[in-house]
Amino acid sequence: MEGTKKGFGGRKGGGPKKKSVTRSVKAGLQFPVGRIGRFLKKGRYAQRVGSGAPVYLAAVLEYLAAEVLELAGNAARDNKKSRIVPRHLLLAIRNDEELGKLLNGVTIAHGGVLPNIHSVLLPKKSEKVGSDEPKSTSRATKSPKKA
Repeated sequence: MEGTKKGFGGRKGGGPKKKSVTRSVKAGLQFPVGRIGRFLKKGRYAQRVGSGAPVYLAAVLEYLAAEVLELAGNAARDNKKSRIVPRHLLLAIRNDEELGKLLNGVTIAHGGVLPNIHSVLLPKKSEKVGSDEPKSTSRATKSPKKA
């Protein structure tokens, strides 16, 4: 055998190190595939975690985040604001049928509630002039005006 030994990682000599390509870049994602894989392993959700699982989960989480942010951005623009606040997140989620179903039991701090007035509380529409009932009976049903 010759006296040359293999270097770190099987490279001979001290040649230039290759630039590492992350799994997120390979998958074309913004969310961290490696970190999600680490969390899946550390969380002990299963004994073993496949190599495709963190990639798939990162893609799903990225899609959901993008969807919520797009709708919240639209809500912020509707309110003439340039910054997304929890109120905009709540309006975006509750006004979207599928996201509202997904996050049904979730409370968003400082989100408030959807603007909603029960139909019973709305003022009654004015009666037509040609109605058969005299006007005196309709006034008796109304509550007295407050001074």
